[in-house]
Amino acid sequence: MLTVLVTGANRGVGRAMASAFAARGDRVLATCRNPADCDGVARLAEARGTVESYTLDVTDPAHAETLAEILADQAIDLLVCNAGALIGRGGLAAPDYDAKAFSTVLMTNVAGPFFTVRAFLPHLRRSGAGKVAVISSAMGSAARARGDAYIYRASKAAATNLAVNLAIELKGLGVAVGAYHPGWVRTDMGGAEAEVSPEESAAGLLARFDALTLERTGVFEDHLGRPISF
Repeated sequence: MLTVLVTGANRGVGRAMASAFAARGDRVLATCRNPADCDGVARLAEARGTVESYTLDVTDPAHAETLAEILADQAIDLLVCNAGALIGRGGLAAPDYDAKAFSTVLMTNVAGPFFTVRAFLPHLRRSGAGKVAVISSAMGSAARARGDAYIYRASKAAATNLAVNLAIELKGLGVAVGAYHPGWVRTDMGGAEAEVSPEESAAGLLARFDALTLERTGVFEDHLGRPISF
């Protein structure tokens, strides 16, 4: 049984991953941003005996440090940095690209994983074989640029870069890091016409996390294991 911490576990792929981990018997530390938005995590915790619900705003380093203290002396085998935000899908002139949108998306998608990994690194090292999975996106690949969704694409490019740099720094500490594209998933973010269900995405992602080792640290691939150019 692994101990897995999943950020942004209240809905979508995050909730599907938390449920899949619990279904196979892992202990899941499922987090959501604030108590008012935690209904999905609370229901999952009630239904699955190995799921624990916690509040974590990944954009606040103090909040991450507080939760790390609550879980002090516990080992975490896998940290899944899944919490994400998408604001604006249009081109350069789209009106929703304002300073607040940039701050929200970049803080959530880039600073969030950084603060979370930093806070829980002692827990990952305590595992003896800790792993970090950063949920990125193929939309951050320069090879797949489309001239739209500017903030989200930039944030996911940065998230992948962050994961690769973390992989280099943490390899010597025995912690493997990978960046993963969950597929185009039918969620509030992905839309109803997306190709993959949250459950299908979660199943593929769990298999990728299981395959992550120090020898493969720094990978960027999709939920089916296909490498993505950065």
